[in-house]
Amino acid sequence: MPNELLITQKRIDVSASKVIYHEPFNPAVFQRDWIVRSGQWEVRDGAMWGVNPLAQAGCVACRRALGGNVMLDFHARTVAPSTHDIDVMWNFSWDEQADQRGTAYVAGLAGWWDKKIGFERSPEYKLLCVAPCPWFVPGKLYHVQVGSIDGHCFIFVDGELRLEMIDPQPIDSSKHVNVGFEAYQSQVCITDLQVRQIAWEPHPQSYLQEF
Repeated sequence: MPNELLITQKRIDVSASKVIYHEPFNPAVFQRDWIVRSGQWEVRDGAMWGVNPLAQAGCVACRRALGGNVMLDFHARTVAPSTHDIDVMWNFSWDEQADQRGTAYVAGLAGWWDKKIGFERSPEYKLLCVAPCPWFVPGKLYHVQVGSIDGHCFIFVDGELRLEMIDPQPIDSSKHVNVGFEAYQSQVCITDLQVRQIAWEPHPQSYLQEF
């Protein structure tokens, strides 16, 4: 795993980014640390499995307060016959009154109906950034590193930066402090989760003189 991740004008120091959550996926930890909000979620064989046949978010959320500039580092794959939608949330809160996801950044692989990679911000869904991901292979295990720095969202897949988005009005990550996963009309398997507090520094960029 690379010790640095470069995004526009920023350098993330992975080794200096403190691990704030890293627990095995087993039944005792799942009962203690996770809450199923919608869909069907369980742990077995050291992995977390999500099943949701409905065209709506099937969410599981960590009970721990994991706020601030965070990065979720994990491995994930779709589970046959499912071919789309590995989705992850951070800077996230659940709206208890409406019984639905409230404020959150949501990132997805092979989502948005046309198998795109992207970000959206709930609950308004007015902030959206998506791009095709023709490289996505159903059933393949991917290493995903996703999160944000003061609203600068990023997603790396197998060490390669795939997409960035800057929210001009970032979520207050001191108030919205949960992370979680979502299956949207899909079946997914999540393993090897670490949540890190991002350590970063400015990374000024400029063009080389070409003429």
